[in-house]
Amino acid sequence: MTAGAVVVAIAASATTAVVVVNQSGHPAPVAQVSSPGLTGKPSLPTGSILGQPGAAAPAGSVEQVSAKVLPSVVQLKIQSGQEGESGSGIVLSPDGLILTNNHVVAAAMSGSDDLAPSAPSRRGPLTNLPPGILPGEQLPGDYQDGRDGQVPNGNDRRSTRPSAHTGDGVKATVTLADGRTVPFTVVGADPDDDLAVVRAQGVSDLTPISIGSSKDLKVGQNVVAIGSPLGLQGTVTTGIISALGRPVSTGDDQSGQHSVMSAIQTDAAINPGNSGGALVDMNGDLIGVNSAIASLSSGQDSQGGGQAGSIGLGFAIPVDQAKRIADELVSTGTVRHASLGVQLGSGDDMPGAVVAGVVSGSAAATAGLPKGAVITKVDNQVIDGPEALVAAVRSKAPGDAVTLTYADQSGTSRTVQVTLGESAT
Repeated sequence: MTAGAVVVAIAASATTAVVVVNQSGHPAPVAQVSSPGLTGKPSLPTGSILGQPGAAAPAGSVEQVSAKVLPSVVQLKIQSGQEGESGSGIVLSPDGLILTNNHVVAAAMSGSDDLAPSAPSRRGPLTNLPPGILPGEQLPGDYQDGRDGQVPNGNDRRSTRPSAHTGDGVKATVTLADGRTVPFTVVGADPDDDLAVVRAQGVSDLTPISIGSSKDLKVGQNVVAIGSPLGLQGTVTTGIISALGRPVSTGDDQSGQHSVMSAIQTDAAINPGNSGGALVDMNGDLIGVNSAIASLSSGQDSQGGGQAGSIGLGFAIPVDQAKRIADELVSTGTVRHASLGVQLGSGDDMPGAVVAGVVSGSAAATAGLPKGAVITKVDNQVIDGPEALVAAVRSKAPGDAVTLTYADQSGTSRTVQVTLGESAT
């Protein structure tokens, strides 16, 4: 069976995960990129990052959307010794709650550099996350991620893991849309879904973003992406939704963190540093959290030159999933993940996800899903491989009811209603 997922690694000083696709079209894992070749210190846009009042711009225009959303998007920076990373964040509350990607703030959660590495936690609370940052962990030299950390040696491509506390010498700050810079602390993080919530300290007057919905999005509709690519805060780009329900796997074998998301694909320019930033509709409502970009393998374009930026393949976590996870992190510090309860096998180029086994007592077993079934749809979402099924289930919450379409061993198409359970890990 052909895997349907694009492989992504994690992204942050400019922070965005980068999907690396080799020339044959097959996915490949990714590692961290060295600092961008910008000279000097990026400054806020001339005339204020806030833009002009939305009422002065044509309704539904990019200008109006920008004026509405820019005050609600911030830049997150983490400095540890000579290393620096940054990414973007989305304001959720006046008192400083900010949504971002887990990979943006992983370094802010790390302990001291000499702590021994350990396997990453599969779920919150934050106190269950392992201590440690892996300063010398080497990743394959041909790959890049969009974390774009500023490291002394551009060949020293480092990977971070979350930890329970901010270590000595780690400085975590957020630069607000009005130019103020204040410290932030991590409220909670979910490596499985690559999401985190942080709190800006000492603020009470922030502008929360307007939360939309990802339920009824359409391919082809116009969108706007806002973030801090390459440290350039308040950057606005435009595009369309290119695809929905795109299975994208994030992570790498070296860091040990892996995730699969059912992503919104967009051609709006997204670059390292956009991770954690906003993808909004033309009403200025949040529809996704920008999290990953695709890049050609080995950092090469078709002419053999460097290619670490946008090539029109960006991926965002749908807001319905992101908001649910953020609410759980804030209220309980933990995230509950949905479970179908099946083991997946290969299907010899057959489209769909082959059920190699059904876990006793699981949601699938309770619903009567048989071993050997080939799942081809979850509700109306086409499942073309095991990664697509994992992504579709991950986008749901425990207790959600879904309709599975599958082919039984005789090839007959059938449907079954399944109430998803809760993952034990």
